[in-house]
Amino acid sequence: MTFAVFALSTLLLQGPSTGSSLTSTPMRPLGTLREQAAVQQEWLRYRLDSVLPRLMRQYHVAMWVVPMREYNEDPVFSSLVSATTFFARRRTIYVFYDRGPGRPLERLALGGTSQGGLYDAYHARETIDPSIGRRPELVGQAQWDLLRRVIEERDPSTIAVNISATHAFSDGLSAGEWEQLQAVLPDRYRPRIVRAENLALEYQELRAPAMVPVYRRLMEVVWGTIDTAFSNAVITPGKTTTDDVAWWMRQRVNDLGFGTWFHTDVDVQRRGVDLSDSGSVVIQRGDVLHCDFGITALGLNTDTQHMGYVLRPGERDAPEGLKRALRNSNRLQDILLGEMQPGRTGNEVLAAALARMRAAGLTGTIYSHPIGDRGHGAGPLIGLWDHQEGVPGRGDVRLLPNSWFSIELQATTPVPEWGNQPVRSAQEEDAELGADGKMNWILRRQTEFHIVR
Repeated sequence: MTFAVFALSTLLLQGPSTGSSLTSTPMRPLGTLREQAAVQQEWLRYRLDSVLPRLMRQYHVAMWVVPMREYNEDPVFSSLVSATTFFARRRTIYVFYDRGPGRPLERLALGGTSQGGLYDAYHARETIDPSIGRRPELVGQAQWDLLRRVIEERDPSTIAVNISATHAFSDGLSAGEWEQLQAVLPDRYRPRIVRAENLALEYQELRAPAMVPVYRRLMEVVWGTIDTAFSNAVITPGKTTTDDVAWWMRQRVNDLGFGTWFHTDVDVQRRGVDLSDSGSVVIQRGDVLHCDFGITALGLNTDTQHMGYVLRPGERDAPEGLKRALRNSNRLQDILLGEMQPGRTGNEVLAAALARMRAAGLTGTIYSHPIGDRGHGAGPLIGLWDHQEGVPGRGDVRLLPNSWFSIELQATTPVPEWGNQPVRSAQEEDAELGADGKMNWILRRQTEFHIVR
């Protein structure tokens, strides 16, 4: 581990500092971009050294070929390259070859760079016939010729490509690249092509252990941002709109150097008024607040939904009926986490959790998803809000240790103080299915309303 990686890892474990150095300033809670890139490089090294060889052997893949062109990258691209590589250059073909037990994978970048020494990079110059000039349909042909030689020299028993009718994460081979790959392959190799969709899927799904403290620090930033947004520091009842709050949250994370993978949503439930289809709403006293908020940093994404309440004159806390609504969604979280066990499919988890929910007298829906390299990440779906019967294909994937999930759900509860009007307590919190097979919150979960006084 380099000194920069060690220093940032220590910073992340200690939390924010009031020191004056650039790496510890509160305005850079994850360190400088250079330090972040060093951490991401170690994560990449771990995935290529440890995760990929195991998966290739598990799925009997002798060679994995991942071709792509600039601005039309395979979904797996960002999980295969360094933080300083934003796009494939011209045409890049990544090749992974299993040289056998006890030997590391051979990793080749045909047309790309070595990604900090993690690949052997090869470049083939274009051969141009002066009589015809450079024909557009032949540009990049040299990379394909190089791939053909690589395949012939190694003679793999199977050649995996990223084609899948079910998983977008495993379906990155474009039609144009597929046609050219077939054209360059000698006839004897074409029957060896396989669609090992679980290889690409699980490679992107599984988390490096060192990612956890960084992700926990991200969650601290999320919680701090929501706690401030749902307070009098941002909201003036009768004046501030839901759009005002959403844009404040967006701007706050931008100022901290983070990105967002979707526009922040802030909405309101109000006694005696249906605001479900409303746009921007002026926040009033007595309103129940809800946000859906996700940030992006170091190639990781969060997804969080919290509940808030705006006190009415004379109130010191939310009404008991609203507290019960929040407790019911907490209870549904407990039920779901209890059913999330390695080896079960997302659809099996969903069916079991919904059965227990009904037996407990709760009314709700479950629509949880993997998270990590993307907000809606690779791995098993556990319901969709409009598919509580399960999701064929994407919900048939099995849960794996060392993966992360957004525990997203809602419980609807009649609130006596609101004339038994149903109130929807929608919560979302990120959790880890650890190496020990147990589910744990990355940081914690919300058990009390954020309060605007």
